[in-house]
Amino acid sequence: MIPALEYRTPESLEEALDLLERHGEEAKVLAGGHGLIPALKLRLAAPRVLVDLRRVPGLSSIEPLPEGGDGFVVGALVTHREIEVSPLVRARCPLLAEVAGAIGDAQVRNFGTLAGSLCHADPAADYPAVLLALDAEAVVASRRGERRVSAGELVQGVFETALEPDEIVRSVRFPGPHFAAAAYSKARQAASGFALAGAAAHLKLDGRRATDIAVGITGVAARPFRAAGVEDALRGQELSPEAVEAAVRGLAAGRELTSDIHASAEYRARLAEVHAKRAILRAAERGSAGA
Repeated sequence: MIPALEYRTPESLEEALDLLERHGEEAKVLAGGHGLIPALKLRLAAPRVLVDLRRVPGLSSIEPLPEGGDGFVVGALVTHREIEVSPLVRARCPLLAEVAGAIGDAQVRNFGTLAGSLCHADPAADYPAVLLALDAEAVVASRRGERRVSAGELVQGVFETALEPDEIVRSVRFPGPHFAAAAYSKARQAASGFALAGAAAHLKLDGRRATDIAVGITGVAARPFRAAGVEDALRGQELSPEAVEAAVRGLAAGRELTSDIHASAEYRARLAEVHAKRAILRAAERGSAGA
């Protein structure tokens, strides 16, 4: 049962920001609700005011970046399903469409949102690894103005973000260019579909040589992270299976890893290596095929 609260449905972003400024930590923002509603039912969250964004205009579109180029921006109310089928996303960033189509089940995909998932900060979510690999950033609004926050900076820990109580993520920016050389691989927890360990790779290629590489990791620690050691080892190198195998070895070393009933820390560390290798090699294959 959801505890008693005041339910507000602002009809503009300014009205929503006014509510957050007025109520501060006593307010929670609702987009798709697939993270917040269960938390309310379990009494893991108990706001006095619920601010539902679904009547706020201007948050439901996927548009090219106004400054041009191959990038695009995803509004805060855009659902996973809308990302999955978007012609613009499929053309410019097929990896994002692919991952959106594999999240949860049909109900989750039709109501849950990218921005909501990012703000929920579940340590086993798929999106964070992808957003890290693609250098995506959140556009955060408050009455004090707007700021941009990278995905890696926004997610601070388990269900913890860098957002202030009066702030809303109004959109997520993907700067581009996004080549075909990108992939995501994960070990799927059977009941929930969340990642026991997941890895996203985004490459710039010259033949089979990686002129640049970004690898995002999710599911193994309290927050997602870039596998900087893997990137440094492979940047400028030929992406042979042997080279990638050597580069991913020990990628989670020195980090405090999650250990629970689903998987030990040691097992998650090995899964991260396996799926990082798979993502990198798959991204290289896709890039070579699209060259």
